[in-house]
Amino acid sequence: MARITAGVTTSHVPAIGAALDHGKSGDDYWKPVFDGYEWTKKWIARERPDVVVLVFNDHATSFSLEMIPTFAIGCADSFAPADEGFGPRPVPRVQGHSDLAWHLAESLIRDEFDITIMNKLDVDHGLTVPMSLMFGQPEAWPVKVIPVAVNVVQFPPPTGNRCYALGEAIRRAVLAYDEDLDVQVWGTGGMSHQLQGPRAGLINAEFDAAFLDRLTADPEALRKLPHIEYLREAGSEGIEMVMWLIMRGALGEDVKELYRFYHVPASNTAVGHLVLEPAQ
Repeated sequence: MARITAGVTTSHVPAIGAALDHGKSGDDYWKPVFDGYEWTKKWIARERPDVVVLVFNDHATSFSLEMIPTFAIGCADSFAPADEGFGPRPVPRVQGHSDLAWHLAESLIRDEFDITIMNKLDVDHGLTVPMSLMFGQPEAWPVKVIPVAVNVVQFPPPTGNRCYALGEAIRRAVLAYDEDLDVQVWGTGGMSHQLQGPRAGLINAEFDAAFLDRLTADPEALRKLPHIEYLREAGSEGIEMVMWLIMRGALGEDVKELYRFYHVPASNTAVGHLVLEPAQ
């Protein structure tokens, strides 16, 4: 049977991908960011999953204001890097796990999550930057990926409680899949940042630290955090952190924190990163 072996959260700042793609990862500005992922790169080389369920948000590349699913799952055999206006990132095509993805779609819909099924989905930096942070720049990604896209771009996004419940439903679906697979669930986006308006550049390290603490030890409190609190404390783009609750819901009640990294700034964003393991 399939099992969930770990959860990972990470920011997916587009400038991180650009720094990698243009050979700037060793520059004084970027080196502290990439050094913060060295522990995880070694860990995941040892604990490599067969499949990653990767939760991210599309940034108006595959979706537009004409069509905005709250939740969508990629069921294709593979996914191309998206052209975000300056050409696709020079990273490998993402290989999917279609059988497990269709199983998840059916199970989630039976579990009353009306998730949109995507048989074609180009994936932007929200998905490819976390892959680069974990695996570097290989010729082929070493794991299969099931993309789960969440609307956090156009109001209203889903609540934290709904995201956590989706993670719980993903857990039930994975555990019911009749194939011997190690599955990780990644939640991406965040942490505090605001890209426009009078508060552009906002970073709230105190809120971010408390969010990381509660994500590990008290996720029930985060389930109740309203949208307005994300907006007030973490900025207009800080709402991306609700996606981390999908990862947390998929891990079960108790977890062990294996690694934490936090860095300010990367571009105009606070970078946060956790590696969690379900408690035995």
